[in-house]
Amino acid sequence: MIKDGLKRDIEFIVELDKMKSILRQTNLIDKSRREDDAEHSWHISVMAMVLSEYANENIDVCKVIKMLLVHDLVEIYAGDTFCYDVEGNKSKKKRELEAADKIYGMLKEDKGQELRNLWDEFEEMKTKEALFAAAMDRLQPLFSNYYSDGGTWKKFNVTKAEVYKRIAPIEKASDELWEFTTNMIEDAIKKGYIKE
Repeated sequence: MIKDGLKRDIEFIVELDKMKSILRQTNLIDKSRREDDAEHSWHISVMAMVLSEYANENIDVCKVIKMLLVHDLVEIYAGDTFCYDVEGNKSKKKRELEAADKIYGMLKEDKGQELRNLWDEFEEMKTKEALFAAAMDRLQPLFSNYYSDGGTWKKFNVTKAEVYKRIAPIEKASDELWEFTTNMIEDAIKKGYIKE
């Protein structure tokens, strides 16, 4: 007889397949198509492994990766809200809280609570791990936009102020990555990718 916990775990895993069909606004660097949530989560998780040595503080990289792998699961139900969409962001928190209850509630209480706690910690951005995770989440689309000749920055006429507001967690997480990022942004402005 199959245990109820295993059945719930498998149902959760099957539900996660929906991440592969949630398209983000960000294009792949080769501009061939928009990336999906699963690709984004994988990419920033690998980035955390590679770039963790540049964190300002010693961080638990495994915990950071766990946060990055679960941080967008709520988008299965809440959808992806483009970071520069003013209207969409007004209802984002409410939609995502409801989605978090639903997706993490699929699992047995202890397992679901563990993942929910990671998601809550990521959202609050108060711990050094959450700040570094948020930095990776902000840095990856920046790379995509920069290396695709402006990407969504150009498409949506994004301003310098909007970009700097969005990437603020990078400054708190890593001095070296912040310096790299600000140089990239200033170059993007010179190239006309971002509005002054």
